[in-house]
Amino acid sequence: MTNSQADVVRAALEILDERGAAAVSLRTIAERLGVRMNTVLWHAKSKARLIELMADAIVAGASIDGLPEHWSERAAELARRFRRALLAHRDGATIVAGTYAAEPATLDFAEALIAALLDGGLPEREAAWTCWSLVYFILGLAQEEQAMPGRFAHGLDVGQRPALQRVAPILIEESFEERFEFGVARLLHL
Repeated sequence: MTNSQADVVRAALEILDERGAAAVSLRTIAERLGVRMNTVLWHAKSKARLIELMADAIVAGASIDGLPEHWSERAAELARRFRRALLAHRDGATIVAGTYAAEPATLDFAEALIAALLDGGLPEREAAWTCWSLVYFILGLAQEEQAMPGRFAHGLDVGQRPALQRVAPILIEESFEERFEFGVARLLHL
């Protein structure tokens, strides 16, 4: 029997981790909890609301405690923690990218990241846009990482495209950690 919204979200995350985003539904959560669908709807109102709650729970995995003092180290560490939180759940990046969750953990994370950027002297607009750029970059890279590991095991046929021929071996490397650190450093001008 479910007693709270937290129970519904926890069950949804369990289904996500076991079977992926496509398997998450109000019905499967009700079955998991042994309750009627109306009980799940009482706590999550709709599938869209459920996804928002799941996204916030995933982002809550990116702790904002114990961060470095220097703004750029703090921002980079927040980016690392965000990526780890996304990767901690099967299809975690897909869930978070699929919504705009203005929920407590998500807002707390955004506050910490924007505060670091403002502490670095970025004007308000640049801090906001750098925050968005970091989030979009991390979501995209994490989605790619989670989507199809080993997808280029047999190479990549780029045809008669000279620039792509030159970099194809690099493009198909599954060096997600290195690509992540490179992208964060570029976005933060490190």
